[in-house]
Amino acid sequence: MSYLAADERYDSVIKYRRCGRSGIRLPEISLGLWHNFGGVDVLETGRAMLRYAFDNGINHFDLANNYGPPPGSAEENFGILLKKDFLPYRDELIISTKAGYLMWPGPYGEWGSRKYLIASLDQSLKRMGLDYVDIFYSHRPDPETPLEETMLALDSAVRSGKALYAGISNYPADLTKRASAILKQLGTPCLIHQPKYSMFERWVENGLLETAENEGIGIIAFSPLAQGLLTDRYLNGIPEGSRAAKSWGYLREDQVGTALEKVKKLNEIAKLRNQSLAQMAIAWLLKDQRITSVLIGASSVSQLKDNLDSTQNLEFSDEELMAIELILQS
Repeated sequence: MSYLAADERYDSVIKYRRCGRSGIRLPEISLGLWHNFGGVDVLETGRAMLRYAFDNGINHFDLANNYGPPPGSAEENFGILLKKDFLPYRDELIISTKAGYLMWPGPYGEWGSRKYLIASLDQSLKRMGLDYVDIFYSHRPDPETPLEETMLALDSAVRSGKALYAGISNYPADLTKRASAILKQLGTPCLIHQPKYSMFERWVENGLLETAENEGIGIIAFSPLAQGLLTDRYLNGIPEGSRAAKSWGYLREDQVGTALEKVKKLNEIAKLRNQSLAQMAIAWLLKDQRITSVLIGASSVSQLKDNLDSTQNLEFSDEELMAIELILQS
């Protein structure tokens, strides 16, 4: 059955925030395909989540060349679903991808060389069946390749029409400032930075948020729920099928045990706010207007809906913020 997007998709609770000093506005919540869209996952489950997201105002889908597993399979699956459901809505979508991590053997299969980045973008476009992506990121800084070369590759991607905007991910504040200066000089300003940011991962507060604001760069936070730790999923152990229970991925059983006491205390505050813990964790990020969007992953439509509902309560009292901070610093 062919897909028709909901007529009221832009009348939902989702609001849109200006991305730095650009013409782009992104939804407060964006959908990442890092997990649950790979070759090991059920395609129709991913399809249902993409449909639900778009029907409810999420028009930004975020990928990378290595998303899967296996690497590349998330882009391949997205390409299948794009062709089946979303091509009529292409001009309403922001589709992003990245390159920086290992994708193929040899010296040109990872990091930040011009050869790798341009070749990877070509492969990503082919996997997704696209002529261009809206945002192309350098996925991580390369300690051995000159920053000028990496930024020139992003500039070339934009000038060639294979990407509309350039972004960076996982760059510290000092490199972000340097990268921004290079891109401005080239005439392709950096649109956005994608850092890991959550209640449990706060390195961006040590200069990156201020740098991005000063440079006119948007911020889209990934792993806002700390790979699922900042949810109620692990309050009573590790359930079958969860990220911590899988043999692939980045969340380990010992991480769950270490964070459990803090998670339980945070969950009590969320209850008093009439939110789930996941909703509160997302709202905690969005309380800062420097955050353009929060990039969520989901394994089901119900989980996605729960995350979307976080935008209904983004206000925190001083007492709540102090209580949360005491827990996080304990």
